[in-house]
Amino acid sequence: MLSVENLRSRYGRIEVLHGVDLQVRSGEIVTVVGANGAGKTTLLRCISGVQPISGGNLVFKGEPLQGMPAHRRVALGLAQSPEGRQIFTSLSVEENLRLGAYLFADARVDTDMAEAFAMFPILREKRNLAAGGLSGGQQQMLAISRALMARPACLLLDEPSMGLAPILVAQIMDVIRNLKTLGVTVLLVEQNAYAALRIADRGYVMETGRVTMQGTAEELIADERIRAAYLGV
Repeated sequence: MLSVENLRSRYGRIEVLHGVDLQVRSGEIVTVVGANGAGKTTLLRCISGVQPISGGNLVFKGEPLQGMPAHRRVALGLAQSPEGRQIFTSLSVEENLRLGAYLFADARVDTDMAEAFAMFPILREKRNLAAGGLSGGQQQMLAISRALMARPACLLLDEPSMGLAPILVAQIMDVIRNLKTLGVTVLLVEQNAYAALRIADRGYVMETGRVTMQGTAEELIADERIRAAYLGV
């Protein structure tokens, strides 16, 4: 579904991605793990179109993404839940969700919203409240739900567990795992390597702008280097 080949990107004169290769097959949950500054967020931003690339190829569902604006990528089936949530704090929960569905003006929008509320019941309770008044965990639920309102074939998730209590991390990861049963392909970027690998099919390890390891989730969890560097064991 998604092919990243020799991807390079820079901020000014400083190159931050140095030839990244990555593949995501339809129906998979693929995770990218690594420390802060490894280039994980930049990778997702390049795929979604908000960060320019300086070299390499991006192909999604057979369509080259180079030069395609971000809004067209959403229409093609790519949606991102960004790092830091970036919800519209002055708008209500429901208004945030409807903005996620800006491409659509059909009866399914209300159905999609009902599915989001079924996934995260607390959002139904707070649907008319300003999103800025939500807790951090509730804002993350809203950010994921808003991305899903775009009906993505592939959902890009950037650090969904950041700043959350362990019980909320487990809830978010369960939701991501369930997305697979709904036919949504997921590319998940996470610092919480163990939580991400537990729900993933395959994984990539990034260090300083390069992929240094890849394999099935089971292989990476069992690898002593990964266990020592990222799993704390």
